[in-house]
Order: sequence, then C-alpha cells, then structure tokens
Amino acid sequence: MNQKFIELGEGTADLYELIEIGDRMADRVKHLMTFATIKNGQPVVSLAVVLHPSGDDKFQPIYICREGIPDPEEKKTQRYQMFEQLAVRLDKSIIPLTVKPSDQFYETALYYQHLIGILRMNRYIAPLT
Repeated sequence: MNQKFIELGEGTADLYELIEIGDRMADRVKHLMTFATIKNGQPVVSLAVVLHPSGDDKFQPIYICREGIPDPEEKKTQRYQMFEQLAVRLDKSIIPLTVKPSDQFYETALYYQHLIGILRMNRYIAPLT
C-alpha cells in the first residue's frame, strides 16, 4: 500500500477544498485527523482527510491543510468548526495526534514520511506491502 500526503495549503480557500473532498467522497473517507504542534511559538493544527484506496488501487491519499489553523484547545475558530461540521455530516470522530512541527525536518517530504510512520504504527493506515 502506497500512502501519500497531498498538501492543499494553509488558507481558507484550501480548507474549503478539503471540506469539499470530504463531502464529495464521503463513502471513501476513512479518518478525519488533526495533527497538533507548536510552530513559531503558537499552538496550531493541521487538518487531514484520510481516504480509503479506490477499488484495487494500491494508493491511499491523505489530503492535508498543514499547520494553518489555531489549535482549537486554545482558540476555536470558524475554520475548525467547519471541520467539526464535516465530521458530524460523515458520522466520524476527529482523531487528534500531537506531532513535531514540519520546520524541524530538512524538507517537507521527510515530515510527511514521519507522519506516515506514525499513522502506520498506530494502525490508522495499512503498513507498506
């Protein structure tokens, strides 16, 4: 199984795209996740939608808006509430994880490999086959 993060961006328009992906592919949504961290001294979260692989495909996409939303434990924003509303519509729980910030990695690809390892270790996604 090949998993890949597909980064949408940090802005509001990107969040609308993430929500649209969840709504349009509701039958494929496996998990809704938050990755909490501290970036530039501020608590922030990344929002992610993990999809089931389609058909016999060996590719599992994970769409993410990286580190652009204030941590809802500190300050609940309308953007986070949109993600919560998606969870209600899909009848899914939001799975929270605390991770290192992406700027602690030499490149973003290494950060995403780190997250994939965490997701595999916790059995949120299938191991590499």
